[in-house]
Amino acid sequence: MPLDPIVASMLAQMAEAGGPAIEELPPAGGRELYRMMNAANTLVDLAQVSDTVAQGIPLRIYRPTLDTQLPGLVYFHGGGWVIGDLETHDNVCRHLAQQANCVVVAVDYRLAPEHPFPAALDDSFAATCWVVDHAAELGIDAARIAVGGDSAGGNLAATVCLKANALGAPKLAHQLLVYPATDTAQDTPSYTENKEGYSLSAALMGWFWDQYIGDQPRDNPMMAPILASDLSGVPSATVITAEYDPLRDEGEAYGERLKAAGVTTTITRYDGMIHGFFHMQDALADGRAALAMAAKELQTAFQRS
Repeated sequence: MPLDPIVASMLAQMAEAGGPAIEELPPAGGRELYRMMNAANTLVDLAQVSDTVAQGIPLRIYRPTLDTQLPGLVYFHGGGWVIGDLETHDNVCRHLAQQANCVVVAVDYRLAPEHPFPAALDDSFAATCWVVDHAAELGIDAARIAVGGDSAGGNLAATVCLKANALGAPKLAHQLLVYPATDTAQDTPSYTENKEGYSLSAALMGWFWDQYIGDQPRDNPMMAPILASDLSGVPSATVITAEYDPLRDEGEAYGERLKAAGVTTTITRYDGMIHGFFHMQDALADGRAALAMAAKELQTAFQRS
């Protein structure tokens, strides 16, 4: 399918504006640029939004209502493990809380290169365990807690599930994986087809991996979940991909591996879309549709739990 015309116009405006690429900036500069890029969406009002710190990890808690015993979603932001924070993904979390009628707990995990692998995974897993352990005081039903994330956050959601499955706890209801990074190899056809010109470039993704992993061996399933030898027993999954995204093929391949392992999995590709479209609710009908679909998938998973 051709590139969505609104997306094409956005990309043309970005190209015309010029400026340095994120990988050409120091981490602090890249983080500020990313904040600016994700500041345009209309804010969704909720019953309560509050910040806290758990085990040294900043969290933001979104409540659609003040009811208790709601399901919960622990959400890990994208940004290549280098950029992104609670602010860049604030509205995504608000939408998911409202549409899935669940408490969303966003995790501000440590970033690379200052804190390389496994810092982000350690923080994400610790935060997930904390939410499960403190579910009652958070007004969350501990039997209905999912994890989710986009891009690098999707990677963290998948690897948190792998770690929880290996350890036998915590028990999680679902994993929402939005264009997840699942493989360090960067050798799929979608990397070639979408090498540059579509928001996330192959060069930028390679730079993100370099910052996150450094000189460590790249065959660790806790970095690249698609390398896990056994995926049986992990929670059900929703995998969302975009046609014009270098990560498209590895996300879909991971979904197929989950299916082959007997895991209930939905894989949905949004044709004409680029990496990052999940954030673009104001501008893109498919951004709104993907959020609605993700919320519906979460509700279905919560009903199964």
